Amino acid sequence: MNRKPLLVLDRAQVAGLLDMAQVIAAVEQAHTALSTGAARQPEREALSLPGDASLLIPMAAAVDPLGGAGVKLLTDTPGNAERGLPVQQSIITLIDPETGRYEALLFGAPVTQVRTAAASAVATKHLARPGARTLGLIGAGAQARTHLAAHALVCDLDEVVVWSRSRATVDAFAAHAREAGFAVKVADGPEQVAREADVLCTLTPSREPLVRGAWFRPGLHVNAVGAPPRPDHREIDTTGIVRSRVIVDSFPVACGESGEVLIPLAEGAITEDHFRTELGDVITGRAVGRSAEDEVTLYNSVGLGIQDVAAARLVVDAARRQGIGTLVDLS
Repeated sequence: MNRKPLLVLDRAQVAGLLDMAQVIAAVEQAHTALSTGAARQPEREALSLPGDASLLIPMAAAVDPLGGAGVKLLTDTPGNAERGLPVQQSIITLIDPETGRYEALLFGAPVTQVRTAAASAVATKHLARPGARTLGLIGAGAQARTHLAAHALVCDLDEVVVWSRSRATVDAFAAHAREAGFAVKVADGPEQVAREADVLCTLTPSREPLVRGAWFRPGLHVNAVGAPPRPDHREIDTTGIVRSRVIVDSFPVACGESGEVLIPLAEGAITEDHFRTELGDVITGRAVGRSAEDEVTLYNSVGLGIQDVAAARLVVDAARRQGIGTLVDLS
């Protein structure tokens, strides 16, 4: 019997193999495949774990054009913030779609970080006004760095406006961005970022809205990214959702996990039609994205298994070419 060992890749190996431009292209292709039926992902259901309001979220997907299939297992554990541990942790396993053989096991955090920013960049590419030059970031941690890198590949950026609750974090980000050649303005608060940005990315694990729709200027594009996959968490208030043309990564997933849309829906401020359009349908032209220069567009990002599988496929292929990783024979 022809057996191949399992390829195991740790955090540093995965991070070193991720290429942002390639991940942006793969994520765009994955959303296109979801729109056309060439990608599949089952309806997902979070499993509540005992003891700490923790969730275990399996994210299975198969993306035919990329030759990838697998599952990301994500845990969301709010109590870890006080323990000094990551609130979200994940591993990704890839399988060979033809034989069902388990092919690789990856540390998930770097994949999540890069594919999330890549998805925002894909949304910005298809939804932002042409000529958008000012990137606004609310939150200055790791996602701010990857969002800057991703948007630099799809926008001709002149300036970055950033705010964070942590002065040390925002100062470290500003130094990083300036070293990379960007002009940086540290804002006094979220309102200044929202009012000055052409593209606004919200990157905080907030439960209560940090951003108000009253601050949105005509023509703004928003990537709402940071809120965890819980229906009572959101970064954008109801007014912001009502004022925006909302595009989701997946309508079924948004209906189950996104406080950004479920709270306004429960309030009666919107109907399901307000957030029925998926990013893949905008990419393929099956649905309208931005319809006017002064329209406010908002991409509601919850995170999908197709994105993880697409990015992980790139990592595993690169690792095999370069002879990176540990081979384990589980048989």
